[in-house]
Amino acid sequence: QRKNPFSSDDRLASKPAHTHRGDPTYGRPPEGSRTEQRGKDAHSHVGKEVEELCLIIRRTGEVGEDGHVSVTFGQLFETYVTISNKVVGILLRARKHGLVHFEGEMLWQGKDDNVVITLL
Repeated sequence: QRKNPFSSDDRLASKPAHTHRGDPTYGRPPEGSRTEQRGKDAHSHVGKEVEELCLIIRRTGEVGEDGHVSVTFGQLFETYVTISNKVVGILLRARKHGLVHFEGEMLWQGKDDNVVITLL
């Protein structure tokens, strides 16, 4: 739609986005927009939480024979939940970036308390 359907004014609405898959701007907010800035701020915040999680694993975990620091999910949950209630989401993000390793797709409190999380 080239006209804003919610306005009685005949001015053109914002420039329509005709991006296609494969285009570097596909699925991204307009450059310089407030939406883009909010996304950058959120990405930075999550990055800081991932760093903090890694520091907590290093502090509370034990060094194994392979030289990597490991901690059980139950121990990490009890320590980290007082800092943030998003411990599982942050763990998944850290694994996506290759910072930690653990078995399974998702970790559940109680059921997965003995799953070992290894800091890479």
